[in-house]
Amino acid sequence: MDFSYSEEQQMLQESVQKFVMQQYDFYKRDDIIKTDAGYSADNWNLFAELGWLTVPFSEEDGGFGGNAVDLMVMMEEFGKGMLVEPYLSAAVMGGTLIADLGNEEQKSGLIPKIMEGGLITAVAYAEQGSRFNPLNVKATAKVEGDDVVLNGVKLNVLGAPNSQIMIVSARESGAATDAEGISLYLVDSDAEGVDITAYTTIDGRKSGDVALNNVRVPATARLGAAGAAGTALSAVIDRATLAAAAEAVGAMDSLLTKTVEYSKTRKQFGTAIGTFQALQHRMADMFIQCQLARSIVVRAAMILDGDDDAATKARAVSSAKSRVGKSIRLVGQEAVQIHGGIGVTDELDVGHLFKRVTALDLMFGNAEYHLQRFASL
Repeated sequence: MDFSYSEEQQMLQESVQKFVMQQYDFYKRDDIIKTDAGYSADNWNLFAELGWLTVPFSEEDGGFGGNAVDLMVMMEEFGKGMLVEPYLSAAVMGGTLIADLGNEEQKSGLIPKIMEGGLITAVAYAEQGSRFNPLNVKATAKVEGDDVVLNGVKLNVLGAPNSQIMIVSARESGAATDAEGISLYLVDSDAEGVDITAYTTIDGRKSGDVALNNVRVPATARLGAAGAAGTALSAVIDRATLAAAAEAVGAMDSLLTKTVEYSKTRKQFGTAIGTFQALQHRMADMFIQCQLARSIVVRAAMILDGDDDAATKARAVSSAKSRVGKSIRLVGQEAVQIHGGIGVTDELDVGHLFKRVTALDLMFGNAEYHLQRFASL
């Protein structure tokens, strides 16, 4: 395998790096989180101008035609700045589902708006007791004439408070854990019967719990064939899992860099603590974990872009997420320990990076879940 980035990928990486370094420092991020929206509309429009919102879409749909490696490159740089804009939920998850399952009318009506920054989507799939399994769906979809009535509760819907449209999974047939019988519906976030309980997650993102009480949508709001969305939903969750792993790699890289810098300035007994061999060994272990995590995420991205079967791709994603989760534990804890008490204060970005990697470890399944999933595939 050739692990080097192409010229286009290097340019994409540099554009995101430049934005994070020049326009998204720790204090600007903190100001954004404190707003009611919890993200910057100006930044979102800039993402559209720079073409970042087109990356997940194919050239046939008017997009950049980006692959999993392109996505990984972007998400790693996003991770270094701890971005709170809903790129993962709106473009990667929602946009990809519409592109994969939508008919021509749905795609032509929604995808251009997403790429232009005028439409934010969210994907509502997780439920109480589903335990990271997107196919464990108890929400119901009952056909009544030309309409479908949705009922159920979705938990921790990333980006829901800022979305205009949600893509909701609901079961039309079968038992709660059956792969078949799941459909996806386009639901207006302000539709009658939709109740969103918004909150800010521990790492600064906007999320919400969504209650669906006799929400009536036209049958034309269904994405794809009735009861046949399970495979596409699983594939998109895998792609989002890889994106989250890549974001964690970027955040861990920032933790390592800031820890090394701190060790050069913090003094004990008149000597910089970075000269202590014991701490040098611990920072070397942090570096090793960062490189291990990056390597396995690159490998998983290349497998996703290949011609392997779905099970092989799923194994690659779970292998990467499990490895990254283990690296998160060591890198995050060592960074906080070397910084001392200041490492968990709100005034220093290290504590916020630690919160972000901890949240990313849990997102779409923690290390233990993906280890079990890898073994079962």
